[in-house]
Parts: sequence; structure tokens; C-alpha cells
Amino acid sequence: MERRSLSPLLGAIRLIAGLSLVGCVSLVQAQPSTERVGIDLVGINMSGANFAPHITPGKVGTNYFYPEKKYFKYYADKNIRLIRFPFIWERVQHDLNKGVNFDQIRLLKRTLDFAAQHDQKIILDMHNYARYKGKLIGSPEVPYEAYANVWRKLAEEFKDHPALLGYDIMNEPHSTDGLWPAAAQAAVDAIRQVDMKTLIFVEGDRWASSFHWRKVNEDFLIDDPANKIIYEAHLYLDKDFSGRYADDETVDPMLGVERARPFVEWLKENNLKGFLGEYGVPGHSESMLVAMDNMLAYLNENCMPSAYWAGGPGWGKYVLAVEPIDGKDRPQMTILQKNIANDCTEYGPTPD
Repeated sequence: MERRSLSPLLGAIRLIAGLSLVGCVSLVQAQPSTERVGIDLVGINMSGANFAPHITPGKVGTNYFYPEKKYFKYYADKNIRLIRFPFIWERVQHDLNKGVNFDQIRLLKRTLDFAAQHDQKIILDMHNYARYKGKLIGSPEVPYEAYANVWRKLAEEFKDHPALLGYDIMNEPHSTDGLWPAAAQAAVDAIRQVDMKTLIFVEGDRWASSFHWRKVNEDFLIDDPANKIIYEAHLYLDKDFSGRYADDETVDPMLGVERARPFVEWLKENNLKGFLGEYGVPGHSESMLVAMDNMLAYLNENCMPSAYWAGGPGWGKYVLAVEPIDGKDRPQMTILQKNIANDCTEYGPTPD
């Protein structure tokens, strides 16, 4: 998401205007099946631990939030078992090339434990935009080896956890001065020194934008001896692609498909696997809900998993959030559940 350095306070300022949520739109009111079919393609971001990235290490429960067990139960009851979980590098490692923080590792393990108890899988997402304390990975202040070092340590900590699906090595790299491809390769190499079995999710430059993927990441190919790379893009439907949704907009019903297509076609041409790690729409916008529905159908046709932004603690009335309010589901949840069923046996897409 191009705008994201989001803290709960910033989110509250932006959301306090409180666009009211409407009931489920008429085009998607059919009740979805809760039967588990195919692989888990529809997921959510369980956000909270990534809040207030400008306050580090910060205080858990005040500046940022790790979810309690009840959050996992809600999504498990909705048959959603795929969870991308953002965290902040500066909290898990206070100084470069030093050890990882015991309390953060404990909280991350607790998160994985909660997921395991609900038959869910976690993608651990370093939500840092290719930076550490504001400095680019690959710069003199944050050399590649320091980035590789922290991922080696994290893989050593989590590689055997039954709820671990994968490592998302960096959220939304952007303005990296060409440093990101070598950084990504360094992280993959470090992880593979200690873990050859876990998926690694690799995002592209320019905020991982699916629509702009071919313009920026056409030649972005990672070597992986385990052959378990999943390329990851993000997608939002507002006019500036940012996910701020600053203006009320009516969008074409196929806009989500058209913004996903460049990424999907690139994957097909290169025989690679993909993941849409973030997308979200305002719950009050019927046109955007329809566009999201069509986009998920397109992704499911290509057996591509996705994770909605966002669920988890601390969001309040944030217009994209899918956490229930006063026990009532948000309109976006109906769309997510409608698209859960699939007959895929492995991640796609497959070449034409």
C-alpha cells in the first residue's frame, strides 16, 4: 500500500469522520458455503503488530497490538485459514547484527500457536518498506548482510512451527535506487542456509503494485535452490493506487481484474507462482465491492491466493477493515466468503 506508515493514531485521525458501513450489497447477498474445498486461497492480513512504526521499540498494547486468540477464532469460524501477519524489524532486532528480541519472538510464536490451534497458516511479513530505521537496505548504514542476518535468525526461530506457511521478506519496497533485487536475493540465500522447506514470498519494487509490475519488475527473478518462491503483488482500487481512498469513487466492475492482470500475465509467461498480499475496498462502496468480487473470481480461476487488508486488533471504524463492529460482519466479509470455494490443488497461475 503506497501510503502505509500507518499507526493507530494516524488511522484514527483519518477514519474518525466515520463513513458509515452499509449492509451487504444486493449483488452479493447469497450466503456462501462454509465447506472447505480446494486449497486456502482467500486470506486476511492480521494487522496490529506493525502499528506505529515510527515509535520503536514502542509499547505493546499502547503503540501496537498482538492479536488475542479470539481474533483467530472469528476468521476460522468464517473458514478463513490463510493469514499474513505484519511485524516491524526494529522491534524484533533493536540493533543491526545483534540478537533478536526475546519478547517479540515470544509474541510471534504465540501468534503462530493461536493460528495452529485454529488450523490456520501464517505468512510472517517484515513490514518495513526496504528500510531499517529509515535507511535503505543496501546502503552503507544497512548493508545487505545485516538484512540477511536477521532473516537467518528468524528462520532459525520459526522454521519448524506447524502454523508457518512462509516468510514475506519485505513489505512494499519502494524508491530503492535499484538496491532491492540484491537485498531480496541476500535474504533468500540466508533463509535457505537454515530452512529449505518453507515458502518465501518476495514482493516487487514500487510498492509491489500489480498494475505497475511489468514496468518496474519485468526482470526481477530470484534464484532459490528449494524452488519455493512465491512472487507477491499488492492492489488497491482508488485512482492513485494508494489505498487511502481519499475520495468517494465509483469504479468499473472489472477494475480489479485489470489491475491484477499485468502481474498474473507476467507470472504465466515466466512460469512462476504468485500471491496478492494486500487489497481492500471501502465497505460502503457497492461498485468497489463488486470490483473486488470480480477480482477474486479472476484470481481463483488462476489458483492465486490473496490476503485482504486488513483484520486484527486496533482498527476501530477504519473503512477497509474487515473486523466485525459490535458483533456485526463488515460487507467485505460476504465477498471473501463467497470466493473461498475452489478446486485448486496448488498455487498458480499455470502457463497458458
